[in-house]
Amino acid sequence: MLRWILGGREAQGTVEKSAALFIGEEQPKNCFTEMQVLKGHFDIVRFLVQIDDLRFASAGDDGLVLIWNVETGDCLFALRGHTQQITAMTSYTFIRGGNAHTALLTASSDRTLSLWDPDSGNRVQNISDLQSSVKCLLVLVRLDVWLSGGNELCVWNRDFELQCKTVHHSDAGISTMVELPKNFIAAAMDKEIVIFKLNLSGSDIAVMAMRHLADHQDTIHSLIHINDGLFASGSHIGELIIWDSVDWTIKSYEHILWEEPARDSQSEFRLNPQKQIERSIQHMSSDGEYIVAAVGSGLYVYNVLTKSVVAYRRIAHDSNVLHTVLQQDGRLMSCSEDGSVRMWELQDLPLPAEPASSGFFGMFGTFGRSSKQTGPPAKKIPEVPGLRSLELIGDLIGHSGAVQMFLSFKEKGLVTCSTDHLLIIWKDGELQSQLRSLAVFQKLEENQEL
Repeated sequence: MLRWILGGREAQGTVEKSAALFIGEEQPKNCFTEMQVLKGHFDIVRFLVQIDDLRFASAGDDGLVLIWNVETGDCLFALRGHTQQITAMTSYTFIRGGNAHTALLTASSDRTLSLWDPDSGNRVQNISDLQSSVKCLLVLVRLDVWLSGGNELCVWNRDFELQCKTVHHSDAGISTMVELPKNFIAAAMDKEIVIFKLNLSGSDIAVMAMRHLADHQDTIHSLIHINDGLFASGSHIGELIIWDSVDWTIKSYEHILWEEPARDSQSEFRLNPQKQIERSIQHMSSDGEYIVAAVGSGLYVYNVLTKSVVAYRRIAHDSNVLHTVLQQDGRLMSCSEDGSVRMWELQDLPLPAEPASSGFFGMFGTFGRSSKQTGPPAKKIPEVPGLRSLELIGDLIGHSGAVQMFLSFKEKGLVTCSTDHLLIIWKDGELQSQLRSLAVFQKLEENQEL
């Protein structure tokens, strides 16, 4: 869709294209028929953060933080101060003068942390004496503090005052964090998850490592909150673990696998590094009941309550999927290194949508362990209660580089960012046409010409 606007796009990965995933120009379920290209960055744009109903911030490898209006596409402020790439960004909402105010927190490879006021464009606070770069940020609204994670875990208050910290000697450091009940934090560090406890005594806060969960066999790339009782982690070799948020025990362990060609499969797997990358869980998102996992170039929807697969696409994009989100209407979206953003819909599955072996479904525990098949394995799919198909209903192609992530403003549009240094606001064409017509009539009424 809209391929002619910015030219053609070739797949950037080595995954073989599947003709079934190209749906053409006619996409009746895809409302995003208009696009607005935003220029301002001069390097890879990796982060998008929503500020309010109309504004969002973008940041990336150029060290810039830009504030935008999603309706007009105007750049409101360029926040300058970091000298190297942005490594983490989040919003921080607090009460000031009886009103809620949202600020931006940013971290950079220049080993600084900054607090920005998006209303004025000013940098309110800055810390530049960090021992290492910060890789992730986490705001604890209930405690009115925020955390920074790198080679050390630091706890800060609203005034940018360091409350406490704990030092770690892992070269990998803390890559991502999630909040757990009762003032606990789960932090991913290489192959393990460390559970931290925040102890509060009056105005004093102390942080302590309580437990190390070393059940993953490879690097953890994704760590997410599911609901009040569960969180999940995903690793480079396709391990998906569902954890209890209170006692930190494993509720479900799934190993996402699929069979290699029967002929000399083991040697091919070892010699071809792309085969290993295809199993990596790069990103996960959840609506509290389901998880969608980006596994290599594929997508997998998993029900955490029934511990079963809901739907899957082993090849959903031409290259690795980088970001996903579940929507409330039974749809989900994904973006990829191949430069596309795709919209999917869960549909009933009367017949198998694509062949799959027991080895591929060994991750869900229902089909058994991986083993070589002598006949078509697809007949096993209908045996899974509730299995549905994941059908492509929209394909947004406008970026010439990998799409890093996207941000939805619902009826106001969808924002995407990319390695091509651009941002695109995708808009509902029919709605925009109605708004333009309304604006024309209002203008005529003001001029007393109607």
